[in-house]
Amino acid sequence: MSLQDSLNKFKQQQEKCQSTLASIAPRGGSHKAAPSQKIPPAMPAASSKPHAPVKFSSDTERLQNINAIRKSPVGAQIKRVIDLLLETRHAFTPEQINEACYVDVNGNKAVFDSLRNNPKVMYDGQRFSYKSRHALKDKGDLLNLIRKSPEGLAVVDVKDAYPSVLDDLQALKAAGQVWLLSNMDSQEDIVYPNDPKVVIKVDDDLKQLFKGIDLPRDMVDIEKDLLKNGMKPATNTAKRRAHTQVPGIASKPKPKKKTREITKRTKLTNRHLPELFENLNVPDN
Repeated sequence: MSLQDSLNKFKQQQEKCQSTLASIAPRGGSHKAAPSQKIPPAMPAASSKPHAPVKFSSDTERLQNINAIRKSPVGAQIKRVIDLLLETRHAFTPEQINEACYVDVNGNKAVFDSLRNNPKVMYDGQRFSYKSRHALKDKGDLLNLIRKSPEGLAVVDVKDAYPSVLDDLQALKAAGQVWLLSNMDSQEDIVYPNDPKVVIKVDDDLKQLFKGIDLPRDMVDIEKDLLKNGMKPATNTAKRRAHTQVPGIASKPKPKKKTREITKRTKLTNRHLPELFENLNVPDN
């Protein structure tokens, strides 16, 4: 074989090897690349650092308050819940009551039963709400109730009907629609309707008692009797007479003004102002 033929054969073998390597290279590349795609899971940053020490709750005071409330007497817990219902005028579930004022209604059967049977609390099976004696919503309802009570309505019976009831009472009084009077015996306010059409029934015994009372003719004596019975008179006749100087009433004499006299011990000054000493009695030496 000539040298040229050997070279040609060698070139053919080289080309064959190159084509073989070219066909094998993608397979080998893909086969080797697969493991490289598997990325090991990253370790959390916290794992490389020591764990932080566990801190106790800084809400110790609140937890102590909750514990004290739940260990308090049943009556104190009931009052706490009623105050919540009265101030908010909303309906609360037992869970909401626990969140709002820390009283565990569901966890304490005595509290639950007492709250459910309390006359100032209404329970519909799911929620608790405040229950006033009279179901009033506004000033109109209040006025209608007063007009239905010609003998008088105690303010204490309606003061918790709704938040602004006392302001509405003062507004009705200022408008002349009601009379708001104080009961001297019970120290309670009574409201009456100011309506001429309302007929007030008075017992005959009370009428006879009123007519049979013999009042003193002098107003001063009447005021003295009122004071003896612990009542403050609206007038002061004795003082009024003293001011007007009614004949027959001796008025208190006014004190006489003492005139200043100069004695031997008195030292006169400001001799250039003699008019200051005109009214002074200078004794003769």
